[in-house]
Amino acid sequence: MPVSAATETKLREAMARLLAGEPLHTDGALTKENLAREAKVSHATVHRAEEILAEWDAKVARPVLRTPGEVQRDETIANLRKQLREVKSQVTETQGKFDALATVTANLYAENLALKKKLGSRQRLAVVPAQDG
Repeated sequence: MPVSAATETKLREAMARLLAGEPLHTDGALTKENLAREAKVSHATVHRAEEILAEWDAKVARPVLRTPGEVQRDETIANLRKQLREVKSQVTETQGKFDALATVTANLYAENLALKKKLGSRQRLAVVPAQDG
């Protein structure tokens, strides 16, 4: 289904702004997603505008180049994601250790109660006199 004349006009104006390096609503990267954002239409609408897409593909035939700032941003994001994965792994490992310690503690507590019950009143604890300084 083709797009309306008004939408086609929006897309052509957005394409002209992006190609001229004068975007109003995006970072200026030459992507179809930015074309949609610049024209303030949905991504699906861009893909229904086949004639405009053909023009876009003819004018933007080269791969999209990232600015040094974008490259640095992407590297930072990748590094932070790697660190997050490592920290999550450490948290999972530590949680496993805490769970194991909780189980051991609960078993020792139950054993302690059983031993106290077994001793019962047969044995009283001796009071140890406090030693002066």
